[in-house]
Amino acid sequence: MNHRGNDYDVSAQFNTTDPQVVNDEVSRIYLDLYPNAPTRLLDHAFRDLTRLYRGEYPGYHPCDTAYHDVQHVLDVTLAMARLIDGYERSHVGTQPFGDALFRLGVITALFHDMGYVRELRDQEHKNGAEYTLTHVSRGSVFLKGYLPKIGMPEMADIAAELIHFTGFEIPVGEIKVPSHIYRLLGSMLGSADIIAQMADRCYLEKCRDRLYPEFLAGGLASKRDAEGMEQVVFASGEDLVIKTPGFFRGASKRLNVELGGCYAYAQQHFGGQNLYIEELQKNIRFAQEIGEENDPSILKRRPPETLVE
Repeated sequence: MNHRGNDYDVSAQFNTTDPQVVNDEVSRIYLDLYPNAPTRLLDHAFRDLTRLYRGEYPGYHPCDTAYHDVQHVLDVTLAMARLIDGYERSHVGTQPFGDALFRLGVITALFHDMGYVRELRDQEHKNGAEYTLTHVSRGSVFLKGYLPKIGMPEMADIAAELIHFTGFEIPVGEIKVPSHIYRLLGSMLGSADIIAQMADRCYLEKCRDRLYPEFLAGGLASKRDAEGMEQVVFASGEDLVIKTPGFFRGASKRLNVELGGCYAYAQQHFGGQNLYIEELQKNIRFAQEIGEENDPSILKRRPPETLVE
């Protein structure tokens, strides 16, 4: 068994802080499924994603959200490609995706969190985490304008809807897609977003040190009750870690009911194992132990630093 570094995916083979490494693996999966399909649009999107998160894309600051960073995006994109692969290799008597929908799914995954990236003209917000409650809608607007630029105008409106499977601004059942195959693709996208981040080797450290500050900036660390009184949801980063098993119970319902259990297609990709669920469950068990011992100090892994200075 390979040793898994903090910057590697669940298979311990691919550095998910390196866009080219993930690009190469996604293209390999794509060409294994569709040997004669072009990779030009996938490669173009990976290059643009890299420029965007580094602050080299016209009109945007570099990414400044340490949790929702380029590693998260690349992890989700790789998971998305694997779920599509598992479906394509296992479906019998149902509609295949084909290369065009594979490209759509992967490109939407690449930009699913770009709504956290601030525009240069934005003088109001000091950190992208302040967009937490609206980042999916911002990403939807971006995709609607971006896909025509790279030669996929017919997919722009669909991508703008698919991205909502990763958020909570629109209930899953109310997201408007043209047909069942697109709803399946969206469900895979929402599933990839959950399983990839929760299977991250440094997930709990990231929750404590990176996600909690984003929640503070985005207004999710507290909420107002029916009488308008402010109620604390997460008192600290450590409190967020301790409450992670409870969050996972809600995430499990979303994965299995609202998103139709699509995460299971990873098992077909990996040849029998679902590495995402195995790694995710390790993190949940560890969070439970931390809660029982009331000692978050045992979290000692160091997540990779990906933000541009």
